[in-house]
Amino acid sequence: MNQIRTGTHKRLWRWCAALTIVGTLVACDTTPTPTGPAPGGVPSPTSPSARAPAPIVDVEPLPPVQHHGLSRWEPIRWNELPGWGQDDLHAAWNAWIKGCERPLQGHGALCDEVRMLSIASQAEQQDWVVKRFRPYRVVQRDGVEPPGLLTGYYEPIMSASRQPTASHRTPLYAPPPGLSAKRRWYSRKEIDTSAVAKAALKDRAIAWVQDPIDALILQIQGSGRVRISEPDGQVREVRLAFAGHNGHAYQSVGKWLLRQRAISEGSWDAIKDWAARNPQRLNEMLWSNPRTVFFREEALSDLDAQFGPRGAQGVPLTPGRSIAVDPKSIPYGTPVWMATQGEALNDRRLVLAQDTGGAIEGSVRADLFTGWGTQQDEAFLLAAGLKQPLQLWVLLPRN
Repeated sequence: MNQIRTGTHKRLWRWCAALTIVGTLVACDTTPTPTGPAPGGVPSPTSPSARAPAPIVDVEPLPPVQHHGLSRWEPIRWNELPGWGQDDLHAAWNAWIKGCERPLQGHGALCDEVRMLSIASQAEQQDWVVKRFRPYRVVQRDGVEPPGLLTGYYEPIMSASRQPTASHRTPLYAPPPGLSAKRRWYSRKEIDTSAVAKAALKDRAIAWVQDPIDALILQIQGSGRVRISEPDGQVREVRLAFAGHNGHAYQSVGKWLLRQRAISEGSWDAIKDWAARNPQRLNEMLWSNPRTVFFREEALSDLDAQFGPRGAQGVPLTPGRSIAVDPKSIPYGTPVWMATQGEALNDRRLVLAQDTGGAIEGSVRADLFTGWGTQQDEAFLLAAGLKQPLQLWVLLPRN
């Protein structure tokens, strides 16, 4: 994530950028802003608290432990939260504003204040979070702190054709008629070999890609951006969003190859290299994962292109600030403090629980949305490299 630099020009740029995010002309209003607290206790951008965060005074008795589904939330004091005060909260604020499009129950009034603080200083934002929220350490329901796990996911960008060609022969399908989450549909192998399954998917192909492994990557990530070559020669970039799956359990093709000692590491480079050397076994590898994902095509406006696909909360994901969680442990829309240390990422930051995934299970488990790009871009490289320890704290409203 690019750091936001201080200075007059950057501050004015951020105020104007708020136009596209929160849709309010106050961002670029040149009318002098009155000093003093704004309505609802939110400080104005020119109040004294804009200069530095107020010292944290946290002496009131801690609230009781809370339980939510699979997890236990243990209250702590702000000065016990590792790294608090060092994160660039401006980078997280857009994700919070997006989450407020579908606020968590009881967060409606807080979301009004989140929007008002979109152009506030970082010190004001920090003071407001401390005043309005209490951090709770997330552990297992029995009180044991598990070895948390952070992984990453991204939105692939790849080329495609609207019609099958000699080079683009792998289809990406819209859901077949009658697909139901209550029962399993045909497996990946049956889709490729069964005449009945093929008939059900007739005329359901949205686009065709060149590499079947790229199609698999797109299905595993759940969505992607494709640059589609149309029959008239025009190229359009659209989003293929998740629209359902066939009901079979996901199985990792990397683990399938590792069990056979066919590869020494479960990276996509290793998987593609093996496939290039063993074309006669490509389908065998692909069929080891019976799950197939179906898509719907969405237009990609200039504004949409600044955010990721919609997650399970129903709001667009923000790179580096949206995480997928187990909703049985952390509800969608919850602000979360994340701490992780590893080769791919060493950071402590504010993130928002806005998505989930089939492999995201447990109390201290998260998947960080890293952005979009090709397999040479930073978003892919970070997502592919993330598999490291994790600690989580949910931020719950006071009172």
